[in-house]
Amino acid sequence: MILVTGGAGYIGSHTCLELLNSGYEVTVIDNLSNSSSESLKRVEHLTGTEIIFYEGDIRDPQILNRIFSEHNIDAVIHFAGLKSVGESVDNPHLYYENNVTGSINLFKIMDKFSCKNLVFSSSATVYGEVKTVPVHENFPLAPTNPYGNTKRHIEDILKDISSADHSWSVSLLRYFNPIGAHESGRIGEDPRGIPNNLLPYISKVAAGKLSKLKVFGDDYDTPDGTGIRDYIHVVDLARGHIKALEKMKVLKGLITVNLGTGNGYSVFEVLRAFEIASKKTIPFVVTQRRTGDISVCYADVSYAKEILNWQAEFDINRMCTDIWRWQNQNPNGYED
Repeated sequence: MILVTGGAGYIGSHTCLELLNSGYEVTVIDNLSNSSSESLKRVEHLTGTEIIFYEGDIRDPQILNRIFSEHNIDAVIHFAGLKSVGESVDNPHLYYENNVTGSINLFKIMDKFSCKNLVFSSSATVYGEVKTVPVHENFPLAPTNPYGNTKRHIEDILKDISSADHSWSVSLLRYFNPIGAHESGRIGEDPRGIPNNLLPYISKVAAGKLSKLKVFGDDYDTPDGTGIRDYIHVVDLARGHIKALEKMKVLKGLITVNLGTGNGYSVFEVLRAFEIASKKTIPFVVTQRRTGDISVCYADVSYAKEILNWQAEFDINRMCTDIWRWQNQNPNGYED
């Protein structure tokens, strides 16, 4: 049995689907603060398999004790946490309480029940403003915002735990920029309010729900002047977690792995790919750069292939096609 914290969220729901398709039993805990239980109902429908769901918060030791008492949990995939960079700057205490304190609480309960297999949802934000690309796992960590700091702190805690107790098996998976949706169009990204990320914003503009895309700077040292990032399909990302679980069966200790495509796409390249996928013209306006944004960032993914036997399969065209299908079928997200 795999416990997935934050399993009703965007990446969590896609990972639950891949877990069920791979033959795992799944239990989910999610407080639904930024997600919908409808995603899990749709995963159950797509897979024909039941998910055991607890609505609750990982900061609550009582519900975690209940879950571990009622089920034989073999491993945990830990997604639960707040994830908005801007919000973390405005409310850093909220992010440290939710992300760091909640994680410590989870790790203590896992240790109590001798469940010492963990896949942690980290982020490329831990690298901060990188000087060179591609970004390798051994690059120094210098996050530039409280959200990135919480991820780095949790990584440090897990490094210390695994050093103190060698029976732990921990995978720190550093995501680059997850986008896309399941090919069925039944599950996808459903942000609350105005999206913070590029692709959900573009899809809302294409659907006529937002007037135009803001492009933050077109004077970077890149071929078309816009920032370049490594975008990875959420299904590829979810399958990376399955590979990490498989690795735990034969390897103890801690590994740190980038999950990306190893390719960079500029804002205008993504925009053109989405226009082709949607057959829509996307209006945009160029505005000034955002503080802290860098020109180019994409992953070195060689270690993921070596240690996990994993690599991304889907290109930017497939990512945009799947996002547009999700947007078309669910114009109001899971409210539909």
